[in-house]
Amino acid sequence: FCLPREHWKQITYIFYCVSVLASFRGTVQHGLPLEIGDTVQLLEKCEGWYRGFVHKNPNAKVYRSNVMSLSPLSVTHRQFETVIPTEDSVITEMTSTLRDWGAMWKWLYVKNDGDLFHRLWHVMNEILDLRRQVLVGHLTNDRMKDVKQHITARLDWGNEQLSLDLVPRREFSMVDPDEISVTELFKLMEHRHRKKETPVPASTHHLFVHMKSLMSSNLGEELEVFFHIYDGRENRPLSERFFVRLNKNGVPKSPEKTERQCTLFVDLGSSDLRKDVYIVVHIMRIGRMGAGEKKNLCSIQYRRPFGCAVVSIADLLTADSKDDHLLKVYACTTESEWYQIHENIIRKVNSRYNLSGSNTGLAVSLQLLHGDIEQLRREYMVLFTRGVSITKKLGFSDIIMPGEMRNDLYMTLEKGEFEKGGKSVARNVEITVYVLDIEGQVMKSYVAAGSGEPGGDEYHSFVLYHNNSPRWAEQIKLPIPVDMFRGSHVRFEFRHCSTKDKGEKKLFGYSFVHLMQEDGRTLPDGTHELIIHKCEENANLQDSSCYLKLPFSKANLPGNNQAVKGTKECFWITSFLCSTKLTQNGDMLDLLKWRAHPERINDSLLKLKEIDGSEIVKFLQDTLDTLFGILDESSQRYGLKVFDCLVHIINLLQDSKFHHFKPVMDTYIESHFAGALSYRDLIKVLKWYVDRIVDAEHQDHIQQVLNATEYIFKYIIQSRRLFALATGGQSEEEFRCCVHELFMSIRFFLSQENKITSPVTQTQAVFLRTFPAVYGELLKIFTVREVAGFVRETLGSLPATARAECPLEAVKLHCIAKTVESQLYTNTESRCILLPVVLHLLQAHMQEQRDLVMCARILTSMLSLVRKYDSTEPVVSEEVDLIVDSLLVVLMRTILEITNRPQAAGTNMRLQFQDITVLSLSLCLSLCLQGEFVACLLALLRQMSDKHYQQLLQAFTSKDDLRDFLLQIFTVFRILIRPEMFLKDWTVMRLVTNNVIITTVLYLSDALRKNFLNDKFDYKVWDSYFYLSVIFINQPCLQLESFSPSKKKRVLEKYGDMRVMMGCEIFSMWQNLGEHKLNFIPAMIGPFLEVTLVPQPDLRNVMIPIFHDMMDWEQRRSGNFKQVEAKLIDKLDGLMSEGKGDETYRELFNSIIPLFGPYPSLLKKIERETWRESGVSLIATVTRLMERLLDYRDCVKLGEVDGKKIGCTVSLLNFYKTELNKEEMYIRYIHKLYELHLKAQNYTEASYTLLLYDELLEWSERPLREFLNYPMQSEWQRKEYLHLTIVQNFDRGKCWENGIILCRELADQYESYYDYRNLSKMRMMEASLYEKIMDQQRLEPEFFRVGFYGKKFPFFLRNKEFVCRGHDYERLEAFQQRMLNEFPHAIAMQHVNQPDQTIYQAEAQYLQIYAVSPIPESQDVLQRDGVADNIKSFYKVNHIWRFRYDRPFHKGTKDKENEFKSLWVERTSLTLVQSLPGISRWFEVEKRELVEVSPLENAIEVIENKNLQLRMLIAQCQSRQMQNINPLTMCLNGVIDAAVNGGLARYQEAFFVKDYIVNHPEDGEKIGRLRELMFEQAHILEYGLAVHEKFVPQDMRPLHKKLVDQFHVMKSSLGIQEFPAYVRASPVHFTNGSPRSSCRNSVPNIISPDGARVVARRSPLTYPAVNRYSSSSLSSQASNEVSNITGQSESSDEVFNMQPSPSTSSLSSNHSASPNVTSSAPSSTRGSPQLQDKHKHSRENSCLSSRERPVSAIYPNPLDPAQVNTHEQINRQMIDACLSICLYTNVVRPTFSSWSLDSVKEVNNTQFSDTVGKLLCPPVPPSSLPPFTPSPTECQSAGLVSNSPVLSGSYSSGISSMSRCSVSEASGTEATTGDHPAHQGPTMPNSVSSGSDELIRRENKTPPPYSVYERTNPRRPVPLPHSLSIPPSVDPPALPPKPHQQRTSSMKLVPASDPRRADGVPHVPRPRPLPRKVSQL
Repeated sequence: FCLPREHWKQITYIFYCVSVLASFRGTVQHGLPLEIGDTVQLLEKCEGWYRGFVHKNPNAKVYRSNVMSLSPLSVTHRQFETVIPTEDSVITEMTSTLRDWGAMWKWLYVKNDGDLFHRLWHVMNEILDLRRQVLVGHLTNDRMKDVKQHITARLDWGNEQLSLDLVPRREFSMVDPDEISVTELFKLMEHRHRKKETPVPASTHHLFVHMKSLMSSNLGEELEVFFHIYDGRENRPLSERFFVRLNKNGVPKSPEKTERQCTLFVDLGSSDLRKDVYIVVHIMRIGRMGAGEKKNLCSIQYRRPFGCAVVSIADLLTADSKDDHLLKVYACTTESEWYQIHENIIRKVNSRYNLSGSNTGLAVSLQLLHGDIEQLRREYMVLFTRGVSITKKLGFSDIIMPGEMRNDLYMTLEKGEFEKGGKSVARNVEITVYVLDIEGQVMKSYVAAGSGEPGGDEYHSFVLYHNNSPRWAEQIKLPIPVDMFRGSHVRFEFRHCSTKDKGEKKLFGYSFVHLMQEDGRTLPDGTHELIIHKCEENANLQDSSCYLKLPFSKANLPGNNQAVKGTKECFWITSFLCSTKLTQNGDMLDLLKWRAHPERINDSLLKLKEIDGSEIVKFLQDTLDTLFGILDESSQRYGLKVFDCLVHIINLLQDSKFHHFKPVMDTYIESHFAGALSYRDLIKVLKWYVDRIVDAEHQDHIQQVLNATEYIFKYIIQSRRLFALATGGQSEEEFRCCVHELFMSIRFFLSQENKITSPVTQTQAVFLRTFPAVYGELLKIFTVREVAGFVRETLGSLPATARAECPLEAVKLHCIAKTVESQLYTNTESRCILLPVVLHLLQAHMQEQRDLVMCARILTSMLSLVRKYDSTEPVVSEEVDLIVDSLLVVLMRTILEITNRPQAAGTNMRLQFQDITVLSLSLCLSLCLQGEFVACLLALLRQMSDKHYQQLLQAFTSKDDLRDFLLQIFTVFRILIRPEMFLKDWTVMRLVTNNVIITTVLYLSDALRKNFLNDKFDYKVWDSYFYLSVIFINQPCLQLESFSPSKKKRVLEKYGDMRVMMGCEIFSMWQNLGEHKLNFIPAMIGPFLEVTLVPQPDLRNVMIPIFHDMMDWEQRRSGNFKQVEAKLIDKLDGLMSEGKGDETYRELFNSIIPLFGPYPSLLKKIERETWRESGVSLIATVTRLMERLLDYRDCVKLGEVDGKKIGCTVSLLNFYKTELNKEEMYIRYIHKLYELHLKAQNYTEASYTLLLYDELLEWSERPLREFLNYPMQSEWQRKEYLHLTIVQNFDRGKCWENGIILCRELADQYESYYDYRNLSKMRMMEASLYEKIMDQQRLEPEFFRVGFYGKKFPFFLRNKEFVCRGHDYERLEAFQQRMLNEFPHAIAMQHVNQPDQTIYQAEAQYLQIYAVSPIPESQDVLQRDGVADNIKSFYKVNHIWRFRYDRPFHKGTKDKENEFKSLWVERTSLTLVQSLPGISRWFEVEKRELVEVSPLENAIEVIENKNLQLRMLIAQCQSRQMQNINPLTMCLNGVIDAAVNGGLARYQEAFFVKDYIVNHPEDGEKIGRLRELMFEQAHILEYGLAVHEKFVPQDMRPLHKKLVDQFHVMKSSLGIQEFPAYVRASPVHFTNGSPRSSCRNSVPNIISPDGARVVARRSPLTYPAVNRYSSSSLSSQASNEVSNITGQSESSDEVFNMQPSPSTSSLSSNHSASPNVTSSAPSSTRGSPQLQDKHKHSRENSCLSSRERPVSAIYPNPLDPAQVNTHEQINRQMIDACLSICLYTNVVRPTFSSWSLDSVKEVNNTQFSDTVGKLLCPPVPPSSLPPFTPSPTECQSAGLVSNSPVLSGSYSSGISSMSRCSVSEASGTEATTGDHPAHQGPTMPNSVSSGSDELIRRENKTPPPYSVYERTNPRRPVPLPHSLSIPPSVDPPALPPKPHQQRTSSMKLVPASDPRRADGVPHVPRPRPLPRKVSQL
């Protein structure tokens, strides 16, 4: 930034960026980018620019000054320099918290946690808005307090939701842990957690009611609705009524006045929220007498009952918000029952009420609110601002507040009895109520029907029709002022309401009642029977004096007034007064007026105790003035009685209902009390009572006196102060003497030892409870030391009994607690006096583990007073000395005792608040206690200085005591750092704890070195020290790497990295051990290794050399370090599996090797070199193990089971087995791998995995210990269990053949033990497995080769290639996607060439994936005649070691007209380290072999494969295995149509031309072979058309005709008029593995007319091929089988049109691929990524994989015939084939046939005849050479000649593009063995009966080889092709041995030798399995 240096001015102040007004990008030179809220420290300023740095990036740069506002900072220098803003701490916290939330909020979006994301967003915006309000500073103090409270509540909510730390606060501000004691910090944390978890339930509740509308069909009149709360248990109302007026539409009349629609029923107690409390609604209509009366001219309206609704208040307890309710409205059946309709509804007396209408309902909103009314005003401000009426409770609330003013008289119009009055019917009575004052005037607005509506001058009751005994039960409220009560009365006027036209209301009587009696008492509560005075209608009642002299109630009538008493007309009312000023009690009035009646003083004082408490607190001040007035005037006479009355009033205020009046009494004592002389009488009477305690028989009254001690002393002290103030301090000595005498009496009665149940003991307890409250009063007159002396002597006088069952002990401790918490104890002078007494009592209780809750409370209070910054003061230091001497040891013992109590597993402190209903109370208390005592210990240790530690350690007189102390404190420290000690979010508390621990350990380590080293060495102490240090470092709360940057910065600034401090201390202590280090080898290897795994470089650098030291000392002691090695390896596995360690750690650990050279050694040079070599070897082994463990750890972190995780486990398993020989670890990982396979549903692999453990066991009775999930059992039992489990998993994986082996082995064991029951079950299980083999379908998996290239792959995959067994239905595309999902950072390679070194060494991940074809091992089973496809399918894809992949390429110049001339195939063979399937779905490739296949050989393979496919489909059609003929149709169409369009002609052009024959003379024989195959294909097609004609449906006849015509065209194109002789002479059967010779074909096959079965002998077409076709090969499946998989049963055209390979074009296609386009091995349909759309068939979506096709037939694949140069030579050789067959060792020669396709033409030259087809179906000519297997996935063994590789093509061509066809294992150039000599004698006769044919076939059937692996057996000799084999005349060969006899060799995973090497290549020995019978597990 180009400003002159001299322009910059140094800033002497540090500033803080409170708010950035605009973001500054810092794009100028040296600019500093700023974000809102950044903390900036300024260094210099210049012309509107500042230079400084942001705290998160300390590089100084410049920025503009107008983007920020500044405020000063303060810098603290404690342990580290800390910059603290001087602004409000709440602002600072908001800023830092919002920064932390910001990053986490974005992460919520990434994790898709939408709910919390949006809630946090709203809260953050709310906090920002509140922050602005605070920053502006225009808020009032009260509003500021509310805003801060709201802010902290939101901050705490967000921290809790995001799992952040709990912040300790005091008055909304964060608390610095260094500024308060640890006990205070613990209390703050506990208080905040309690507040967070368990909000205190409110004791006061309120009901909000909002009247909305009444819905009814029969409205039309105005309505009045009354709500009140009703107690159904006591049948009485609990509240006054809420009154709402509705218009004729049923809605409130005044909608704009919300207070007339809404109300709040206030002051409901918790006891009122129960099920039998209801909200009752009464509805009145205002209108005509009868609801159905016709309208008349009368304008008079009456109040008439309409309906009633009831809802239980318990229904509202679960509602959190206002809920709208629609209440059903009921009407009375009988109108006279109206007064109790709500009770009938509650009791469900259905006969007395019914619905007022089907659609009548009352819509109201109801909500329960909790808390006091002031709290509601703050929380629901809008509610009170808008307006809401208050509906009060009848009577006072549960808690009466002083100052509450209320004067409400509630009057209920109950019932009346009236005479008819000369009428024939009963009256319609209406009552009018007036309130009149002393002058007889009507009082205005003092008659209220209820809240919600203003009061009126009068009230009209409702009218009951024709009822002389009406019952109303209507409640009205009379809020008459107190000063108007005297002389007032209420008048009730009774009128008859006529129903005539005039509708008159005629007055016929009245009643009245006085509200106050002459003596000042108000109308008593209760029911009053009033007299009805009759009067005329025109009577004048305006003059009240004319009737007030009359009697108003029958209760106060004189006895001689019988006339009035005898009247029948009466009226009953109920009154209830709720007043804070008026009373109905005459005794209270007599006491208050004691001067008027002195003679009643004695009686009034005695009756005071009988007066209700609410009456006394109403007149509390007047009552106290009266009592002290009597005491001053007549102390001698009434002193004792006045004292007792004072005690009664004081104890009355202890009641929870009146305890709020204590401040009233305090105010009275301070401001209104004037009894200056009262203290003498009070002391005298109190001493009189105390002196009589010991001798008194009844202690109840004395206990009441002592219970009032606090206020008695308040009166005594205040009286003395008033006297001293008035007299100038006279009689001071007298007063002190009286007080001393009083305390002497107290100490005397306290010193009495009594029985536990003695009343005196209970009295002592009562005094001790109230005694601490006296301290504050005594301090007003006496000095601190004097009061402390009183307390010490009083407490010291207590008896020294220490019986746990004595209740006095607990009270004594409670008294101590109150003393410590009192103002007296806070003074330093008093503490010196009281501390010894407190410590003595506390120590006694803690030693005996009694009253620990109170002990913790006392200790907490004591230590809270001792601040850290006060510890240097001498007085405070002495206090710490006393506490340490008395309590340190006992405190640690107490913590150990609490910790060792049995607790539920997994509990922590959170349970004390959350699960108190689940855990016992004792457990919760122990958890609370543990936390409190821990806080006390930490506080005490933090107060201890060097001096205290020295004194403490010097106080131990013996080494044993010091040793016990050190062991104890180390144990306690280990407890303190347990994770469950504090809650998860109490990080602040944990950090304080760790800081205290490390400080203490540093002090104690010196004592350890001085006292327990050299000859005084103590292993146990040192071991405890090291163990503590290790777990200290490994605490989760100290792992700063897991913290957010801001949190990490705060911790480092305050405490530094405590792990490094402890690590340095460990290293220092280790170096001091000397030769004693050997005691910790190898025990400490594991713990120290755990420390080195912490990812802290400084800590690792400190700890790693310790291992070198251990190896050195171990080498000195034993000459090797095997122990170190064993321990190191065992511990590494466990630790790294837990997620510890990283790549950096591996490299750092490896750095031990360079340390060996310069390290000084005492050994000789050669020994040192030997040691060095062994050390290097150890480190290399450990490093390799860590590589695998790190890979395993990284994989295990993934959520799903995948191949990578399984591969890691396999790698580790093999490492433990081969390199380390760790049997236990090996078995553990076997089971881990087993669980992974089960989770992934790899049941076959799971079986193979568990088989590894099974093979370590023998059938013996050797006992095995409990291990993993296995119980203690014998080896036989465990092996049996493993067998059964493996069989079950083989069954689930459909690998039934392997399960049969184990079933047989188990059956043999059961048979040897004569356990026939289990034997029968096992045989049945074996039989069921055989049935499943034959009945159930098995899908054949695909196999894929995967190359992992690049350094970013895990170690076990890096730069290696594997073959993987795919999942069911998994194609190449799906597999590729799965692998890319497992390795999301990998790059898929788009070619199949081997990568170069740049790829190998790249810092990236490259995946190369393509499909490969399996080469089966079990050729004998696959070649057997008559073996079912279901059986063969198993051997095709199981026990596979070798795989093959073909890649086409062009060699030389490519002919655009015919690309087949230069199209070669590169065939790659892969050999695995283990066979598939195995313990993993993939295994590494051990060996690669590569051969090239010439174009001619490729053409031969293509046509052979097509011929095989045609034979298979024809055979399936003949045997009716094919329900749908479409597959055959499509195959015929594809071949014939392609040939017609030039398909086969391309081969002719390429290989049959003169130039090719001349240039390639060595291919003469192959050219002849190709010609034979082409003619053979034509012959097969002709036979296929004959079969097709037999089965083709009618609608397909035109297509068949077209095929026949095209076939003739095809023959013509091939130049075939008549088939050559060798074709006509060839037999109709195909060589397929049976021992039958081709010489038996002289008798032609006679095929039945239906073409479905073989008559003379079995058609060779029924023998399926063994190898699978690729998805693009020429083979396919029957349409019904295809439809089962694809669902395309009818659309065969879609299913069987295959797409061409991208490597070459179909001969029927004009497209050709680029020569550099590479296809994956299976075909393009397997999802080769480089396939172009233009080369794909139009129906590629219908292509099927090999899994979806039936098993194909297998044909042996011998060598081609010898080369023949000319066509004539070939013909001659073919004619002489039978005679010369013995001259060839492995060549199949064609034979003559007596039938050819010409014979069909003789029947019909143009088309096949149905009749002929039925009578004679022509057989298919045999293959003149046993065809190649069609599967493209078979691997070629070494030494194969060039005729074996082939290309298979699309379905639409007879010749096709590249495919993966191969030969079987019996093919190639393998030499014939001795069992199959080249000359086997004469051939069999041509005529062989069918019976002998079947016999030979049956005799040569080979049973399935039950051995899972047979590689250990000598390879079976490869048989000759069956056409060359001579069936033996001897018995068939013996069956293979029983599987259980081969188990030792057959079931082993890795054989000792590899029989697969047919090429003679020496085999590299594989790692041997662990020895048998070594397992003790």
